[in-house]
Amino acid sequence: QVQLEESGGGLVQTGGSLRLSCAASRGTLSNRAMGWFRQAPGKEREFVARIDWSGTRTSYADSVKGRFTISRDNAKNTVYLQMNNLKPEDTAVYLCRRGLYGSSWQSWDYWGQGTQVTVSS
Repeated sequence: QVQLEESGGGLVQTGGSLRLSCAASRGTLSNRAMGWFRQAPGKEREFVARIDWSGTRTSYADSVKGRFTISRDNAKNTVYLQMNNLKPEDTAVYLCRRGLYGSSWQSWDYWGQGTQVTVSS
């Protein structure tokens, strides 16, 4: 059973920055595509960013493009989400998800528990 653990969330003012981490306490991330998703209260879970196993291919939701950066360190079995210029509408629980394959973003398996990000205006 793979366990994904997110960390790095917190309370930040508008315009601030946070870096989220997603690490696997069991299992591996290094040969899998990874993604970040978020869910705000009363809203559906939505895609934020994704990265292939090598880190050379990334994709972002339009709402975060230019402000968020996804990256990975396969030696540390960890994926990151650098979030800059945060806005109140970025407030949500952020969850990471592991892909079934290294380069495909069509199939996913495990979710993490999530970390809360709150942006005050």
